[in-house]
Amino acid sequence: MKISLIIATSACLMLMSCLQTEGTLDIKGKIIDDDTKELIPYRKVVIQGLVYDDTETIPTEAGQFRTDSKGNFSYTLKKTKGAYWYNFIFVGDSTYFTSTQKISLMQLEQNAKYLSFPLRKLTGLSIKIERFTKVPLCDTLYVSWESDYIDGRSIYPQRVNNFGVAPVFEYRWIGGNVRSVIDTKVFANKRTLISFKLNRYGNKREVLDTVFCARDVNNTFSFKY
Repeated sequence: MKISLIIATSACLMLMSCLQTEGTLDIKGKIIDDDTKELIPYRKVVIQGLVYDDTETIPTEAGQFRTDSKGNFSYTLKKTKGAYWYNFIFVGDSTYFTSTQKISLMQLEQNAKYLSFPLRKLTGLSIKIERFTKVPLCDTLYVSWESDYIDGRSIYPQRVNNFGVAPVFEYRWIGGNVRSVIDTKVFANKRTLISFKLNRYGNKREVLDTVFCARDVNNTFSFKY
């Protein structure tokens, strides 16, 4: 088994080394929604060639393009000398998540006319928190969330609307009149886990809730403590 793996790896490396890393390559394909499979128009893509040396990988911009009004693309890629791998960076916004796909030059050569890249759709989520307890005067609530196993803070910039006291640090509120709404984005139709950690009277308690946020609507989740 190990011998077969070594042979396969060596063969792959030999094929890679035979590839011409100079010149151009005409590529065609489409960008689709990973859930509905619908094509996504006007999506910007940045391409980086990855050149390896003994100590580091050096990314070099190799070009960029946008999908057309139907979600297809056709582009002439100028190859990066010495690059056998490329990063395709899909620029995100409030609708789709920013992502990067690493693809080998060999894969590009083999599938040049039939490339397909899926993107993950984002949807709105408002997390409403309210403190209705009057005592004790001082307790601490910390809110965090992850969507499809990714830290929610890294998915999309958040906005916090405070109708009472503001958090003392990020998403940590201490005592008083707490009435706030965290407006953010999460992955549509994917598992989102929301965590509320409360420290009251020296006792720590964590409440976990799992939600699946629907596409194209503003989803709401409320927590009172």
